[in-house]
Amino acid sequence: MERVVITGLGAVTPLGTGVPKFWDGVKNARNGIKLITRVDTSRHIVKFAGEVDDFNIEDFVDKKEARRMDRFVHLSMGASLEALRHSGYEVTEENAERIGVIIGCGVGGLETWEKEFTKFLEHGPDRVSPFLIPMMITNMASGHVSIHTGARGPNTTLVSACSSSAHSIGAAFDLIRRGEADVMIAGGTEAPISHSGLAGFGNMRALSRNNEDYQHASRPFDLNRDGFVMGEGAGTVIMETLTGAKARGAEIYGEMLSYGMNGDSYHMTNMPEDGRGIGGSMKLALQHAGLNPDDVGYINAHGTSTPTNDKVETTAVKAVFGDYARKLPISSTKSQIGHLLGGGSAVEFIATLLGLQEQILPPTINYATPDPDCDLDYVPNVARQAAFDVALCNSSGFGGHNVTLAARRWSG
Repeated sequence: MERVVITGLGAVTPLGTGVPKFWDGVKNARNGIKLITRVDTSRHIVKFAGEVDDFNIEDFVDKKEARRMDRFVHLSMGASLEALRHSGYEVTEENAERIGVIIGCGVGGLETWEKEFTKFLEHGPDRVSPFLIPMMITNMASGHVSIHTGARGPNTTLVSACSSSAHSIGAAFDLIRRGEADVMIAGGTEAPISHSGLAGFGNMRALSRNNEDYQHASRPFDLNRDGFVMGEGAGTVIMETLTGAKARGAEIYGEMLSYGMNGDSYHMTNMPEDGRGIGGSMKLALQHAGLNPDDVGYINAHGTSTPTNDKVETTAVKAVFGDYARKLPISSTKSQIGHLLGGGSAVEFIATLLGLQEQILPPTINYATPDPDCDLDYVPNVARQAAFDVALCNSSGFGGHNVTLAARRWSG
């Protein structure tokens, strides 16, 4: 089977638009959490989130085209076009059918749905836009990226809540390995900062309510964590065969080795306390790649900053890695950008790849008070230089979906 490498990266995050801003923010332990400006929060419990405040869709597509897209598509277009440009790969008539697109998304066009449903309630059905459905459905990120780039290979969207983009990257990896595509544009996107998003997650008490100290609200593995911080954004990677990347002299940002996925079969929103779900996906990723536990030098954790999830993930790491878990650095990028839901794991995978490339462990910021149940090395507050060749990136989603991506540093 073909080896699969990553040759392009694109990100739109609360730390800034573009991979350079995102990675600079990660390395320097910056915080992307802000008071919400996209909606009026006067009636909401939670008033802060990881907003993207420097993004302009017209830098990527023309104004008329942009009006027919929801914000979750805008963000994905930004990340995907940056990744393709970054890769130096050109889509042509000759290769278009060998280039595919899989962009995951958890909830789709909430902003469009709210706007058009308000029109329906206030003015009746005749005022609802004919673009309501094609703007809000989750597959339109993949659809528009394909239309805009000309990629005519495998094209789909995977929806598995907060694991959507990890599943998408895994599926793209499989397509290339099976010989069904030479190049895949893969990742995820989400734009959930809306009235329904805030009310829905807020009322289920999943979100931190720390409005008074919101910049420290996303604090994975800390004793005083009280919920996740919602974020918006998108991440895209360009994946291709090693043979093709070498033939065109592409810069390689890492090699994808494997992935593992499973289901908790437990609860709509909670994880089993013994960590068997996320632990099982890590075991599968190691098994599929032929890795021993002590081959892994870093884990980018799911690390949501919720009381249960962080404890469960810690338990799972201990179960899978045994005594070596005490020596294994783990960190959560969500401490800096919040939880980007369906777009989160793609952005976190980019942080993992860049960490491998530059031999830097991304930090877990806002870590102040150790939790006796979370007693591993979470790379607290400051990025750290380290020598490591293999890393895992964990993701879990409502419904019990677990995915672990495994990548190796590219040394040529």
